[in-house]
Amino acid sequence: MAALCGRTASWSLSRFRSGFSRAALGSGCRQAFSTSVDRATLQPQNATERASSPWTLKAAVCLQRLPVISADCSPIEQRFRHMMQQMELEKSMLSDHELRLLEDAERMKRKQVGDYDSDEEDERGDQEIILAQDLEDSWEQKLKSFQPAPRVRADVDKDMTSMERCLAHSLVLLAEQQVGAEKLWLLPQAQWQEGETLRQTAERALTSLPAGFKATFLGNAPCGVYKYKLPKAVRTESCVGTKVFFFKAVLSDRGPPAAPNSSFLWLKKSELQRYLKPAYMMKIDRFFLDL
Repeated sequence: MAALCGRTASWSLSRFRSGFSRAALGSGCRQAFSTSVDRATLQPQNATERASSPWTLKAAVCLQRLPVISADCSPIEQRFRHMMQQMELEKSMLSDHELRLLEDAERMKRKQVGDYDSDEEDERGDQEIILAQDLEDSWEQKLKSFQPAPRVRADVDKDMTSMERCLAHSLVLLAEQQVGAEKLWLLPQAQWQEGETLRQTAERALTSLPAGFKATFLGNAPCGVYKYKLPKAVRTESCVGTKVFFFKAVLSDRGPPAAPNSSFLWLKKSELQRYLKPAYMMKIDRFFLDL
């Protein structure tokens, strides 16, 4: 009797477990099916939303010409440089030229006191003896004839279209572009096209310029974004405004000089406010560093 009760209890427990597992499996399948159906239903909607976005996408390139010469040192930088040079001079070893100066001085001193061995000159034969001081005199004459290029060129620095201006500062390129009914000075930009990345759009904006600038882009991600809405008179449900994504690039090839009436400007950071609108300038100010 006890054995029969045990078999009945075990059979009931096994039926309960199998029924519970089938119920859990069925609910899991229904949940997975419903999730797949929801995803399949949402994907076309998201694609449709992206295709019918009311914002026009554009990509602009912040093309920088890096400094060509070092900037002038401030008074505290000049004092620090002088201190470091003095410390280096005190701790440094004598150079070959300084050792030669000491040898020549010692030789002249021995000649004056009569303690000089003439065999040293006989070993050199007819070879002309050039003293270290003679070398210094010739170097001084060459230094006097050397004329360094001027650091500041007033005629070139005033030419905003020349990339050779303000060699000690970073410059950024601005292009005159048609926006609506007016012409504005902006970073070179182009409208995004289906099938290309935003960086490819920025590269196309740069290559479309007639000057043919060559640059190295710094990364694939944008460094800033500027968003503006169209005036209410021309705003529609399908076109609310424009989003401009900025990409940084460094000029790698200077290319030919710009034409006199070129629609390009090479400006320092302090000069951008004269040509850019405040809201646009505020976005550029965050990532354009004058180093």
